[in-house]
Amino acid sequence: MPTSTNTSRERRTGRAIHYKYSYIVQNAERGPEGAIVLLHDLPAGAFAWEEIMPQLAGLDRAVYAFDMLGYGQSDHPWPADTSVWGQADGLALLFKDLKLNNIILVGHGVGGGVAQILATRLYREQTSALVLLDTISYLHSFDENWPLSEMSKRQDFDAPKETSVEDVVRDLRETLGKGVVNVKGFANVIDNYIAPWDSEVGKEVLYQHIRLLIPYYTNAVSTDLAVLKKPVLLIWGEKDQQMPLTYAERLHREIPHSRLAIIHNAGHLVNFDAPEAVATEIVNFVNGL
Repeated sequence: MPTSTNTSRERRTGRAIHYKYSYIVQNAERGPEGAIVLLHDLPAGAFAWEEIMPQLAGLDRAVYAFDMLGYGQSDHPWPADTSVWGQADGLALLFKDLKLNNIILVGHGVGGGVAQILATRLYREQTSALVLLDTISYLHSFDENWPLSEMSKRQDFDAPKETSVEDVVRDLRETLGKGVVNVKGFANVIDNYIAPWDSEVGKEVLYQHIRLLIPYYTNAVSTDLAVLKKPVLLIWGEKDQQMPLTYAERLHREIPHSRLAIIHNAGHLVNFDAPEAVATEIVNFVNGL
């Protein structure tokens, strides 16, 4: 699919509760009505959509990519509620302030869990369609060995005190590549995923995110998708080892009239492995609404 160069993109900030949120907006002049809203995975940020956003320009809609709370250039509060429910709560207030309405909500991984809460509960009336990429779902909130090894142990409250920043960075560097097929290419961008956590505060916030990956927080809303009665597109990397394809198949089976697009030769970080294929699926979905 050709990439449009006729786009305007800028980084902005907004506030919800007492937190600062940072986000990238493309073609803001097209207005908040019908915007496409992109929510990233752990441990990424809005930057994860940089290869996809230009390819959405032809849809003649504004596109917003948010750094969720505790990620990217948004505030990194600690302690704070950065669970999927905490994220959805803050974002719903921010979306209302930005007057985002009739939106197409796109969520990847943990961002997919946040998107499910927004679409089924906290921003239901203002959401017109939902796209989920390799999302957490049901009782599967994280993989045991991604993005860090031994994730269950790291959910212990005292775990950050028992691990140095250097060990966390080393573990991320050794483990994150398991989420992609294009390992060689990922080596060129891996620092974007690691840099935010390379400090004492960064380590604490990362562990806070991990500690709050609570399975039953997602399970209820995943089952709610069956009665959402709005268009749903599921995009999944065929070789996703962290969120296996069986979860995509279950979601597809239980959500009436949903569409499942399996992206070949792509892993969990499907928007890195296959940005053109992901963008094509989103464009075709939106054009069909």
